[in-house]
Amino acid sequence: MNRPLDEYHRKRDFAQTPEPAGDQVDKQSPEARSFTVQKHAATRLHWDLRLEWDGVLLSWAVTRGPSADVKAKRLAVRTEDHPLDYATFEGTIPKPLYGAGTVMLWDQGTWAPLGDVNSGLADGMLKFVLSGERMRGAWMLVRMKPRQGEKRENWLLIKERDTDASDDAEGLVTTHMTSVATGRDMAEITADVAKKSIPLEKTAKSPPFRPVQLAKLQTDVPLGDDWLHEVKVDGYRCLVARAESGTKLYTRSGLDWTTTFGALQPGFDALPCKTALIDGEVVAAGVESHAFSTLQHRLKNGGALAYVAFDLLHLDGCDLTKLPLMERKAKLEHLLENSDPALRYSTHIEGHGTEAWAQVCAAGREGLISKLATAPYHAGRHGSWIKLKCGQRQELVIGGWMPSASRGRPFASLLMGSFEGGHLLYRGRVGTGFGTREFNELLPLLEKRDRKTSPFSDVPAEVSDAHWVTPNLVAEIKFTELTAAGHIRHGTYQALRQDKPAKSVSLDRVEQVAADEHIPKGSHGNKISGMTITHPDRQVFDTPAVTKRQVAQHYADFGDRMMRFLRNRPVSLLRCPDGIAGQCFFQKHRGDGMPRSVGSVAISDDAEDADYITLATPTGLVAAAQMGTIEFHIWGSRNSALEKPDRIVFDLDPDEAVPFPAVRQAALDLHDLLGDLDLPSIPMLTGGKGIHVIVPLQPKAGWDTVKLFSRTIAVMLSDREPHRFIATMSKAKRKGLIFIDWLRNDRGATAIAPYALRARPGAKIAVPLTWEELGTARSAGQFGIISARTRLTHPCPLHVVTKRALFLDEKVLKKLERQVNA
Repeated sequence: MNRPLDEYHRKRDFAQTPEPAGDQVDKQSPEARSFTVQKHAATRLHWDLRLEWDGVLLSWAVTRGPSADVKAKRLAVRTEDHPLDYATFEGTIPKPLYGAGTVMLWDQGTWAPLGDVNSGLADGMLKFVLSGERMRGAWMLVRMKPRQGEKRENWLLIKERDTDASDDAEGLVTTHMTSVATGRDMAEITADVAKKSIPLEKTAKSPPFRPVQLAKLQTDVPLGDDWLHEVKVDGYRCLVARAESGTKLYTRSGLDWTTTFGALQPGFDALPCKTALIDGEVVAAGVESHAFSTLQHRLKNGGALAYVAFDLLHLDGCDLTKLPLMERKAKLEHLLENSDPALRYSTHIEGHGTEAWAQVCAAGREGLISKLATAPYHAGRHGSWIKLKCGQRQELVIGGWMPSASRGRPFASLLMGSFEGGHLLYRGRVGTGFGTREFNELLPLLEKRDRKTSPFSDVPAEVSDAHWVTPNLVAEIKFTELTAAGHIRHGTYQALRQDKPAKSVSLDRVEQVAADEHIPKGSHGNKISGMTITHPDRQVFDTPAVTKRQVAQHYADFGDRMMRFLRNRPVSLLRCPDGIAGQCFFQKHRGDGMPRSVGSVAISDDAEDADYITLATPTGLVAAAQMGTIEFHIWGSRNSALEKPDRIVFDLDPDEAVPFPAVRQAALDLHDLLGDLDLPSIPMLTGGKGIHVIVPLQPKAGWDTVKLFSRTIAVMLSDREPHRFIATMSKAKRKGLIFIDWLRNDRGATAIAPYALRARPGAKIAVPLTWEELGTARSAGQFGIISARTRLTHPCPLHVVTKRALFLDEKVLKKLERQVNA
């Protein structure tokens, strides 16, 4: 029988190669699976992707390098498994040895498989989430159909659509040209040159323009203290290159607008540095509402300008882009101290994103930019910068205009479009926002661009009498919403944009992609995790539109994570065979004809044994979804110790009149009380109205003890604060109160499983959070089937705290008694 690394050893002479021999195959915790990417200048330049699994590094040689563009499919040739210590190798393999050439450690981090890895390798579909310094988010490896006589395994590496995707197909490999470990480029590694220290006065020349980082449009505020939030300003993006020889100001596309923004130049020339590259936005000074149209007017007719600086990329010869954002901003703030009042530092709020979002929108501002405080600066659109808009605004291209019957009005409306896949798609009419100034500006521009044929690829009949124009004018449009056909509704003209080429204008992703397109469609055909899904396109949820296939895929992707809590435990299923709008029913007993992966455990119930449903593998989740299951509810004990619960659940169930912040505070107060008893706990948003506070236990105490303990906690809180809490089920007495449901801790009682869907409108998910994240949560249904996928890149807080589970012993009970009598 071959050892895992036999092929690796056969190909190498370790007396000559500097590569590690890796004689020992290690077994590491599945919580710390590493991945690495090594740029390898062998006979053909390629990037080696390596994923830690079963004590070795699974390896693929990716030609042309990884791409964050979802449309790019990169050939990835499966190679021999490598030892774990190869993950840190960087150097040069001498000729004529196997793999001769320079190897750079190009990326590193951790990875999380989405589904069973061994099945994925066998079936030719491996999905996973990467948390690296350069490659992040969801990816997949898909095996190509082998050709006759082909000996090697050819796969495709494909980026999945998420906040880390980018439209720049080559951005990853062209932006990142140095080692993540040593900072060296390939030539320095080849020459075995030590990492260079960057001299602080490398050059006094003006730093060149570089592509700017852009924000992804989202609708959910990112949670956590590692995010900082800035007010979104309404102006022109501007990269400022400061040098002793003079300052240049560029638009985001690299146009030199030093003359246009000339009023700001003296302020930058006076900064106390030799060179700097500053990222920010030019705005109309002293204006908040109608800011962009005012800015346009001032640029043409004169008026005060200001510059809002939010990032520093270069300072006195030092490239700062690899530093965390917080360090770059600290240097920027120091640089702008005592500067010209027209140069402003963009302040921020750390954490508390939900509150910041509410305040910004209440103040009538445009929106919020949320940024990951620990992230380096990356050109292109990445998930470390998130854009949230209080209203809908969009850059669109003018493709024509409708004539007006009103005297003195040269046109009735503009016909707008956006370029998608090289085609100009019609996005509707804009008939408001025009005054004399706008008409006088636009009319000669439209007449100059007159053409006889429509530039749109899809023109509706109602605009057949339009006047068509060459589509190279870009305008900023404010609107209320997009229709199902992708047309703007109630559009209002704001101003022309001259800083962006028309061909680059497409709808922001949140608006242009239907919600269900964000939800994974599943594996090839109707098989998911080896299970055939019948009627895969049957709609289970209406809003967002979610199919049976997508429900099954959710459980496949979250399977490993969920099985930490479901495995070998009695489970009750909520089945909705016709979707949540149809008839739904609970099922706790295993029935004939159920798939083999839906197992059974015999439990004595009312003096007789019954076969209860239990699951042992993630495939069982998918099998249950094939049966129409939406929700999974679990017992508080495992099959191996049915009479010894290993968890306590306090279900904080609010009356309809109780606002969510009050429920959130109740959970935090309960956490403090449990902490006084030295019991670890974690909150879980239920996907409904309330919060579960979960206490993991070592399975020692019996049901009676656990039930009495939880009841005592609930009664004590309700006695102390009867205006907030109640410990009885009576709905008549619960008006305006939070019911602390301790009955979840009785034998046979169940609670919704972590990461399970809820059979309610919105396709919400039950999601465990850290206590810090709960502090900024805005509802119990905060995570849906789309946004919950971001949790796959986070360690599971419930799993982490479960490792600290304690005994509910005499010591804890005595502490509780002292609390009750206090």
